[in-house]
Amino acid sequence: MSGIVSFKLFLFIILILIASLMIDIIFGELPTRIHPVVIVGSLISFFKNIFIKIRSRISGLLVIIGVCCVSSVILFIIYLISSYNIILLFIIFSILLSSSYSINMLLQTAVDVENALNESIDKARQLVSYLVSRNTDELTESFIVSAAVESLTENITDSYVAPVFYYFIIGLITLYYPVNHYLFALILIPMFYRIFNTLDAMLGYQTDELINIGFFPAKIDDILNFIPSRIAGIFVVISAYLLGLDGKNAYKIMRRDARKCPSPNSGYTMATTAGALNIQLVKKGTYILGDDNKKITSDDISKAVKLSKLTIILFTITVILLFTLLYVIL
Repeated sequence: MSGIVSFKLFLFIILILIASLMIDIIFGELPTRIHPVVIVGSLISFFKNIFIKIRSRISGLLVIIGVCCVSSVILFIIYLISSYNIILLFIIFSILLSSSYSINMLLQTAVDVENALNESIDKARQLVSYLVSRNTDELTESFIVSAAVESLTENITDSYVAPVFYYFIIGLITLYYPVNHYLFALILIPMFYRIFNTLDAMLGYQTDELINIGFFPAKIDDILNFIPSRIAGIFVVISAYLLGLDGKNAYKIMRRDARKCPSPNSGYTMATTAGALNIQLVKKGTYILGDDNKKITSDDISKAVKLSKLTIILFTITVILLFTLLYVIL
């Protein structure tokens, strides 16, 4: 690949990342009717209804194959249509990549819970019920705050860090090993991550109905989030130091408590946040993260939001700088 073409591709990859981030922050989620995740959810439901009759873990693999094949065809058609104009391709790729994030919704939902607590605890309970899989009818303020902080920080990984991580990896590959339609992989891989994340969210529950069909979706999602979750945890620690929070304790609690969660990945940002804020995050009967050093209050939601924002900003800057460095030296 010539130097000029290589530089144009490098710039294209970087600008898509920046544009996709701006789209999500400014506009939030796409309309439901055209949101790729909603469409993927419909595909999952369709194939689930077909293959759940197979009382075996193979049913989950069949759902995965069906959803991935149909999604690939749809994405390739979109790519072929938009590839005739570089500006259109840039816009489409930026929108598609932004649909793999949920930063705006993630942060705003946490803020909404904090505002609701200042109005009515019942309203706050109702909002939290949309975020967590636990009974919220009788939650006290401290448990509502804990649930909101848990939901916010757990989703740092799969709502931003992981999609960008895989975009960065495939970006490097397409930059140095271009093949026919290599640009298609640039959007396919991050979207595949979101597909597996949605498969896990819809099927990966330990219930009698889903125990078999959800096995492979859950395991693959765990594998895909293994590295990104740990990277996200480290960036939460760095952000805690920069914000004047307890960065040392954040790292300590991450190492001590991150593996207490049923998921092998979710604890790395939750436990780190608990340590940074010197609070305890509790899901009754499941886990206790952090030490009960101070009473948890609604102000901790604001602190967690600031911590999450800085984590996202630092990770984005690091990815761009690292991508630029590798482009220059390689």
